[in-house]
Amino acid sequence: MGKPLRKSARSGTLANASAAHIDDAPLSKESARPPARHALRRIPDAPADPASACASKPAAGDRQPVHAPPSAREVRTIYWALMVVIGLGTLDQSIVATALPRIMSDLGDIAKSSWIVTAYVLSSTTSMPLYGKLSDQFGRKRMILIAVAVFLVGSLLCGLSRSLTELIAARVVQGLGAGAFLPLSQAIIADLIPPAQRGHKQGGIAAVFAATSVMGPLLGGVITDALSWHWIFLLNLPVGGAALYNIVRKLRPGRPGGAQRIDYLGSLLMTAAVTAFLLVLSLGGSAWPWHSPQVYGSAGAGLVLTAALLAHLRRTAAPILPPTLFDNTVFNIACIVMSLTFMGLFGATLFLPLFSQLVSGTGATESGLLMVPLMLGAVISSVMGGRILARIGRYKPTQVAGLSTAIVAFALLAWSISARLSYWFIEPCVFMLGIGLGLVMPNMTVAVQNALPVAQRGVGTAMLTFFRSLGGLVGIAGSSAIIASQLPATEAAARTALAGHHLSGSLHQAAGGLADIYRSSIAETFAVGSAIVALALVVLLRLPELALVDRDDAPPDAQGVPAHD
Repeated sequence: MGKPLRKSARSGTLANASAAHIDDAPLSKESARPPARHALRRIPDAPADPASACASKPAAGDRQPVHAPPSAREVRTIYWALMVVIGLGTLDQSIVATALPRIMSDLGDIAKSSWIVTAYVLSSTTSMPLYGKLSDQFGRKRMILIAVAVFLVGSLLCGLSRSLTELIAARVVQGLGAGAFLPLSQAIIADLIPPAQRGHKQGGIAAVFAATSVMGPLLGGVITDALSWHWIFLLNLPVGGAALYNIVRKLRPGRPGGAQRIDYLGSLLMTAAVTAFLLVLSLGGSAWPWHSPQVYGSAGAGLVLTAALLAHLRRTAAPILPPTLFDNTVFNIACIVMSLTFMGLFGATLFLPLFSQLVSGTGATESGLLMVPLMLGAVISSVMGGRILARIGRYKPTQVAGLSTAIVAFALLAWSISARLSYWFIEPCVFMLGIGLGLVMPNMTVAVQNALPVAQRGVGTAMLTFFRSLGGLVGIAGSSAIIASQLPATEAAARTALAGHHLSGSLHQAAGGLADIYRSSIAETFAVGSAIVALALVVLLRLPELALVDRDDAPPDAQGVPAHD
């Protein structure tokens, strides 16, 4: 059996993270890298049982060919292809907002219009953990290619839809593909790039996520006016096709993580439980009254299914969610912090455009521009936070600073809205909020990937993304309940518009007397957001500060390495 790769602390050589998992590969000069500015802690991966090590080592004829270390150009090509698919997946969650009136005009059945968004959110969120586990088991490249292909097929079906039922079904297909984009892209970046340099790349991913979240409604309006609503989906095909081509060409699969049996029952239970809870969060207070049988039934079903899932995970040899995942302190704290952070973020900022339209009477496009400072702040700080991580080798200080900044920004927004201050004061506060949040998102991903074994990198990253999305949905539901509870019962039209997160010009005129109610209730959501993020900061302070780990000799799992031309 070949000796595992070693590094000399004196020489400072660092084998490339994406290629060094090949057994018996000599440490070439090309694969060496200068040391980071800080010390990297190695985790030995030698199994306790030598016999098991021999059994797990593939025969000579079964070994994968040794690939040369990835060049900077190859990593850059893969990185930008992944950024494109992340952007497409995020855009398609919000791009339909400004196209809904035109879609309803063509397809009718306005009562089901919310399902155009809900179907996508449900299918993408429920599929995230499944993709993470399957990528650990069968390889990142295989799963990301399947996901992009499914997304493009769904986009084509959306563009060709001739009825609302067809469009909703196609949006489910789209979401099933998009659920893999963010978690698998982050896992692939972690496979290719050492921890010391990873923060910068993860910061770029967070920047794209923030930018496309804000740009979605604006692009949707432009494309719908210039072409038609069909093209907000059809334009995914050439853009996504180009990304798919580069992934196929440049990303070569590593060895799978083992011929484990797929946990079909666990996958089914987890999907059903998540769907039940998401239905409550997505439809409760709008399509379903909070005290309706549908809400109670879905919530009860979710609890029963969750209990069944937990019992199944304890009995199964290779469960869809490894129980040891939740024994990791860094992972547990990270999931709680991200859930609380996005609960406060989505719960408050979602209604800023609504506040602008109701109180100031602005149009949809102008109100959407109110979110641009949030995007700019998040983009700047995401990249900046990654560079700081690469320099100091610590992921916790930037996150503490980020949440502290966000708390102050939330409080200032609550005060400025209730005090009737101008947008010249509100927009810098929104920018400040973006700065704070951008310092948290990418470095928390690095912290989780650094704390978990490589074999759990995919499922761990996916679960972090899942809890982040779940927190956002809880925040939206909570803020909707706060605002709706303060509306007079006679204002049914205002409640309907609030549930659909849009407001027509006629409603603005009819509900002019409700401006003060909206002002105070939206200010209250920002105050609640400040308290929620403060709680996240308290939890974050318990996050262990682990030295960044170089796992270049970790057992082969599902990593990808760039291919050569």
